[in-house]
Amino acid sequence: MTEKLYYADSHLKTFMARVLSCDRADRGWAVILDRTAFFPEGGGQPADTGFLGGVRVLDVRECGEDILHYTDGPLEIGSPVFGELDWDKRFRRMQNHSGEHLVSGLVYRLYGFSNVGFHMGADCVTVDFDGELDREALDKIETLANIAVGENLPVKAYFPSPSALKRLKYRSKLELAEHVRIVKIKGYDVCACCAPHVSRTGEIGAIKLLEHERHRGGVRISMLCGLDALEDYRKRYASTAEISALLSAKHHEVAAAVRRVLDDLGALKLGLAEARKQLVLAKAALLPETDGNLCLFEPQLDTDSLRELVTLGMERCGGVCAGFTGVECDWKYVIGSRHADLRKAAKNINRALNGRGGGRPEMIQGAVSCSKKDIEEYFNGKAIF
Repeated sequence: MTEKLYYADSHLKTFMARVLSCDRADRGWAVILDRTAFFPEGGGQPADTGFLGGVRVLDVRECGEDILHYTDGPLEIGSPVFGELDWDKRFRRMQNHSGEHLVSGLVYRLYGFSNVGFHMGADCVTVDFDGELDREALDKIETLANIAVGENLPVKAYFPSPSALKRLKYRSKLELAEHVRIVKIKGYDVCACCAPHVSRTGEIGAIKLLEHERHRGGVRISMLCGLDALEDYRKRYASTAEISALLSAKHHEVAAAVRRVLDDLGALKLGLAEARKQLVLAKAALLPETDGNLCLFEPQLDTDSLRELVTLGMERCGGVCAGFTGVECDWKYVIGSRHADLRKAAKNINRALNGRGGGRPEMIQGAVSCSKKDIEEYFNGKAIF
């Protein structure tokens, strides 16, 4: 049986222990100690990592009464060993988890919605509730949660007696009967949880509720607390500052400035589309009428404009109208015909011009890797479709 030091002191960064067993495992070695401060995965919180006697602890799992430490190297059975947690990672997780308890407790108290899902990811924490909350409600919860942080309230974690547990009203996603650990923040939350937490709410730091979306009849919110929230703010501030400089706008006015740029871009796109349309019509008017094929090279046209030109060119030829855009040996094509079945002809065309593509009987699209000269010789020669 492994003594769980993280229950007695969640802030324990280093410890001494004795190696009880060390066996080969799929993930290196599985080590059991007589005592540990490494928290195994549970309660939505990932497992701790760190070092044991100079070998890396990659993962930690609970196995009955024992805690398995998966390491990248073996340890001598019976020997004393020095353990050290990746403390920054653990502390950030405690900040986020304790912050989530404040938020979930407030949601339950104010709106009666239960936390039905909790995940602590690499980028943020997500929490699912069984009722819908809008941005206004989330802003209210966020403000109250940060007030609770400023109150620096005790975060009490304990195992109540079975009789006391029966009288206790607490949040839990599971039906629990024994060995229930309660985390209590007076006035805000009482919840069953097995994970390490901060000692006082002041340690949580800032609580920021980020995106939210409808999820299974309720809402999923993303959030960050403490050092993670600060790091996220720095990244967002740096991005806003860069956009502000690029648009010559004040930080709080960048959204309006971006909208103006997008409006201007939309107007330019409309103008460009009209100009391309007129260019295609002008080029089509200059196409000769022929009983044979038309072979067009229009590197300045995009594929959509080329397709429009080929469609118009199909009316002026008895064979195919083949349009190409791009650069030497890297051409995109659109080929159309009112007379030939191009779906059947596509295989021969692609084989002859080192290309790929296909489409409908009246029009095919694709790309070829050959010279302009080879293309002209093929369509202006004896090719029959």
